[in-house]
Amino acid sequence: MAKRENYNELYLFTQVVREGSFTAAAQRLGLAQSGISRSVRELEARLGVQLLVRTTRKLSLTHAGEQLYQTAESAFDTLDNGLATLAHFRETPSGTVRINASQHAIDKCLLPKLAVFKQRYPDIRLELMNESRFVDIITERFDAGVRLGPEVAQGMIAVRITPDMEMAVVGTTEHFRRHGFPQTPADLGGHPCIAYQFADGSLYQWELVVDGKSVTHRPEGQWALSDSYMEAEAARLGLGLAYVPVELVADDLERGTLIRVLQRYSLRMDGLFLYYPHRNVSPALRAVIDTLRI
Repeated sequence: MAKRENYNELYLFTQVVREGSFTAAAQRLGLAQSGISRSVRELEARLGVQLLVRTTRKLSLTHAGEQLYQTAESAFDTLDNGLATLAHFRETPSGTVRINASQHAIDKCLLPKLAVFKQRYPDIRLELMNESRFVDIITERFDAGVRLGPEVAQGMIAVRITPDMEMAVVGTTEHFRRHGFPQTPADLGGHPCIAYQFADGSLYQWELVVDGKSVTHRPEGQWALSDSYMEAEAARLGLGLAYVPVELVADDLERGTLIRVLQRYSLRMDGLFLYYPHRNVSPALRAVIDTLRI
């Protein structure tokens, strides 16, 4: 078989056979006919066999030439197909994707899952903007937003990116020493509670479940915050009870710096969803969606 450095001559040989003449092959390849003819003669000399029978009217293959042509054509076709499959690496998505999300969503979901972009999509720039409020992502030029639950504005698509989220009522040992342990949601009235305040000034009403029915508790206390991380930190400082996603305080519960109460009444909320406009999903945003979805 030809040495590696002679593969070019082998390729020229296959093109001559495929085109039916040196002239046609030269025209297709944009090379001089004399150069192609010389290369094929040198290939025959190196292999020690005649590959082509040349006449004034046409070319025909010898038995050895036929065997070599079948092998070489198959090999070059396989190589061409292999190179074609690399196209998606040359066409990697690029551009900027701006996502509006809470610090909780960025820390616990977006950053861990999208870290693979460092190797997989190095041409995509990710802008993760930390805001707890629900924004009009179109007006404020975001490509996507993240929120709890699948309910989004008309014309938006929602894709689940985390499992259901369990909420937890937590406080410090000192808090419970001073105020006692609440046994039912009704007992929360006697406890200072840290409120989650939305951008419009309204407070999140704690949603709990009693006998399969939803009940709410309006948190009363000295502190209102706009971020679940800050709520958890306020609880660590003994400023009151907080009602936050359990994953934010899992380490505290394990260490005993926070204690969980009312677990049987706590809500399991729909997890995080990425939402985005139905139209104009760029290849870069598509890469983000496919990476985040579960």
